Amino acid sequence: MIDKQPSCDDPIEPELLPVAVALQRMQQQVEPITDSIDVPLRDSLHHVLATDIISPIQVPAYTNSAMDGYAINSADLPVADTEVSLKVLDTAWAGKPVDAVLKRGEAVRIMTGGMMPKGTDTVVIQEHVQVDDDHILIDGTTSAGRNVRQAGEDINRGDLVLAAGTLVNPAELGLIASLGIDTVAVKRRLKVAFFSTGDELRALETHAGKDLGPGEIFDSNRHTLFALLSRLGVELIDYGVVQDTEQATSEAIERATREADLVITSGGVSAGQADFVSKAIAKLGELTFWKLAMRPGRPLACGIVNGCRFFGLPGNPVAVMVTFYEFVQPTIRAMMGCTTAEPQLFSVKAAQSIRKVPGRIEYQRGVVEVNSSGEQTVRTTGKQGAGRLSSMCLANCLIVLSAECDGVSPGDLVQVRPFFGLV
Repeated sequence: MIDKQPSCDDPIEPELLPVAVALQRMQQQVEPITDSIDVPLRDSLHHVLATDIISPIQVPAYTNSAMDGYAINSADLPVADTEVSLKVLDTAWAGKPVDAVLKRGEAVRIMTGGMMPKGTDTVVIQEHVQVDDDHILIDGTTSAGRNVRQAGEDINRGDLVLAAGTLVNPAELGLIASLGIDTVAVKRRLKVAFFSTGDELRALETHAGKDLGPGEIFDSNRHTLFALLSRLGVELIDYGVVQDTEQATSEAIERATREADLVITSGGVSAGQADFVSKAIAKLGELTFWKLAMRPGRPLACGIVNGCRFFGLPGNPVAVMVTFYEFVQPTIRAMMGCTTAEPQLFSVKAAQSIRKVPGRIEYQRGVVEVNSSGEQTVRTTGKQGAGRLSSMCLANCLIVLSAECDGVSPGDLVQVRPFFGLV
């Protein structure tokens, strides 16, 4: 009888490390970079703030109208079921305040954002006013102080607006601009080196449009990694396709780990005779973990070489993306010192049966949609082979099935990680 060794076909492999344990080990080893640079505000997009943003001004800078209407003194508001006539003195435009101090019985036409004239504290919206030449008629339906934004009600001078560690996205960039700040201190960009391994791979740089030989395939993983990393705002170092030999692999890893903060490879991490990545890591540095209880992504090598973080991702295209989202992206964000929350899992009802055997956590490609009853449900994209990169294009989420799960029935709640905000 053949003495079979554990493999990816086995539902349970005792030596496989649980994903939660691997993530904990990884997080314990991550040290954020400390280098920072001062950059023009627009260049800070996708950077992480190195220092707190303290407001030098109050926002709004002055008390202003939240609506188009008429600024009045609330003492002029009539009691219920009665009306009062007020004289309109002028118009307050945004950026063009009215200098007059209003007395009782007077009003000013005011536009959204216009500065509230002295003597006024309430805005009656234009839809609730009857205009009669230079007078308006109002009733008692508007409450005192309504439709007015007070100076400093959003932000006061000296307030902590954004803490160090915040990732600058469009909203943060706009908020900083609203404070009159044009230069910010941010963490420098991480240097990330990446390459593919495999003698069967042909690079687009040299073989695009050419016929492939027997057993050859185009290298897609390096381009996937380029896109995934570009969205994180890191500095990229592309080493291309590395020859599938122990010497070439070791030399590429040795060079890359001395030039970058993080190195990522795809392929060469399984247990085959031509899989040299995990062997090189163990020889050159420290292998934190290798085989994980997950599908896809079982052969995932993580370690440290020359003080540089290293990830050896599987060669299958879907496994590259799944392991990147679950392990590499959180590591990059942590190394950047980013404290902004990662996209979270949420529960959705399954629209169909999903086959699974206990033993490993599974990440299946899924589509969250709204059914005819207006209820959110999720279905798979069909066949879940780790080489089906097209399934990632069809999906808008990952269906995350726990290691203990032994299958899903229609209507069961499952965890999904949406691609929105993730990819």
